[in-house]
Amino acid sequence: MKIGYARVSTEEQSLDLQIAALQAAECERIFSDGGISGTRFVRPGLESALGALESGDTLVVWRLDRLGRSLPKLVQLVDQLGEKQIHFSSLTECIDTTSSGGTLIFHIMAALAQFERALISERTRAGMMAARARGQSIGRRRAMTREQCDEALRLMTDRSTAQVARQFQVHPRTLLRNLRREGIVTQS
Repeated sequence: MKIGYARVSTEEQSLDLQIAALQAAECERIFSDGGISGTRFVRPGLESALGALESGDTLVVWRLDRLGRSLPKLVQLVDQLGEKQIHFSSLTECIDTTSSGGTLIFHIMAALAQFERALISERTRAGMMAARARGQSIGRRRAMTREQCDEALRLMTDRSTAQVARQFQVHPRTLLRNLRREGIVTQS
């Protein structure tokens, strides 16, 4: 039996493309996870897919990175499947571990994927360092300015933290965190 597994990292992404490919590959059952990073290997859909597999079955994914993003964990998972006489197939990379050549291709593709992630990480860090050198701020824009924090503190003398936070359209914890960041001591 072929068991399919699909995953997207965010809720905004769609599983449609992956599911269509898995159906075209004649997967009898398809499990999925949405909004879960590939760095985590504990996922409800993946656990269900692995639990449904029996000796002689094949776990099918659309692309290798849909199964996971950690090379050691990917290799470990595929090796564990092999010990149980369960095969692995990745449609995009044409990996099929039913042959020794397919197993070799899996290991090569996994190593290349790890290398690509390392390059992306290096480029990102270099870009951030260059931006800092140019005086640009890095990261998310702050939720509240110093002036807004001062105004919030003034309002908190006769209003609750929750009411003031609602006025500035932030969570009460965000309001208090911003006040502390600006050096304004508050009572939670």
